[in-house]
Amino acid sequence: MNKYIIVILCAICISEMQAQNRQPIGYDEFMNRVKENNLGYAAERLNINVAEAELKAAHVFNDPSLSVEYADNDDRRMLMGRSVSVELSKTFSLGKRSANIDLARSEKELNEALLEDYFHNLRLEATLAYINAQKLCELYHIKEITYDNIRRLAESDSIRYSLGEITQVDATQGHLEAGMIYNELLQAQADADNACLELALWTGDDDVIIVPTDSLRAEARIFALDELIQTALDNRADLAAALKNVDVAAKELKVTRRERNMEFDLALGYNYNTEVRNEIAPAPQFNGLTLGVAIPLKFSNTNRGAVKAAEFRVRQAELNYRQAELEIRNSVMQSYAQYDALLRQVRNYDTGLLQKAQEVLDGKTYSYRRGETSLLEVLDAQRTHDDVRANYVETLYNYLSALAGLERNAGIWDIKIEK
Repeated sequence: MNKYIIVILCAICISEMQAQNRQPIGYDEFMNRVKENNLGYAAERLNINVAEAELKAAHVFNDPSLSVEYADNDDRRMLMGRSVSVELSKTFSLGKRSANIDLARSEKELNEALLEDYFHNLRLEATLAYINAQKLCELYHIKEITYDNIRRLAESDSIRYSLGEITQVDATQGHLEAGMIYNELLQAQADADNACLELALWTGDDDVIIVPTDSLRAEARIFALDELIQTALDNRADLAAALKNVDVAAKELKVTRRERNMEFDLALGYNYNTEVRNEIAPAPQFNGLTLGVAIPLKFSNTNRGAVKAAEFRVRQAELNYRQAELEIRNSVMQSYAQYDALLRQVRNYDTGLLQKAQEVLDGKTYSYRRGETSLLEVLDAQRTHDDVRANYVETLYNYLSALAGLERNAGIWDIKIEK
């Protein structure tokens, strides 16, 4: 279908909506808007900023401690003098800082892989929303043409009835069918309107009605299943995230083990003592210097529960990665089978089904106007014609959905929808 016809069609679909700004947009532009403006994707990107900040925080060293003490040894009554002490101390942990830096770096890489996987899923879901809106607009167009045909036929029957060529029952039947199809037309319009409205959710627009302009056709692609599976194993972002999760679990195990390492406190102190003027034990003023070390006794290391839990998490991450590999292989094979079946269905429609349905309808309509067939036969031919066209639109939509799903599962993306 010509893209300009589709623009007009979709504009008609939303003519009764209360929105102030309707924009005809092609698929490529729509996807660019999704990438740049989707609010959910923007929120997910902040995870990278958070991970970068946490990586920077992991580089921080332990802060030293400074203590100051003042002592009055009953100097006023016993003349024992006064003293001032200053001590600087710091805790040293062996290997903990470097392990935490490695963990924070791996978590940042994991968040990058998860963001890429989020975008791949977003791209697929936005594509399905776009082609769904296009499908509903085309289904509305089918109903619109059908209603116009039946309405004109009913008007013609009214004239023929007045001329005595047909019975009143036949004339009434035409108007009844037109009324029923009009109700279906109204529902089809509402469905198309809502689908067009939904597209703005994907692009972050709050005052725009997006009208899809591209068709439901895409160039037929021929894939090799073995190559698709290998490409998926090489390129899938969720598999990369699963592998990176194994690395994160290993780094967490390393941090847990480093937490059990020996740590110690070093302290350097200085004290000043005034003169002691007590007659029994006089003493001159003097300065003192102290150096000390404190080593905790790690009796808690006999409990290896935290280490065991971390080791189990590593094993769990490895199993999840292997499961992800199996699921990817399976999803690619299923998507390929679905795509291949729908490709053959589209080709079957393109080789004459639509043309035959139109020929039957035209023939029945011509015969009815000549009085050679009944109105019911015309209506039956119209329904068959509409069903064929609607099924064709559904098949095109399913074909594009299957293509998008296959490329998503294979870790590739080069979909080009025809204008």
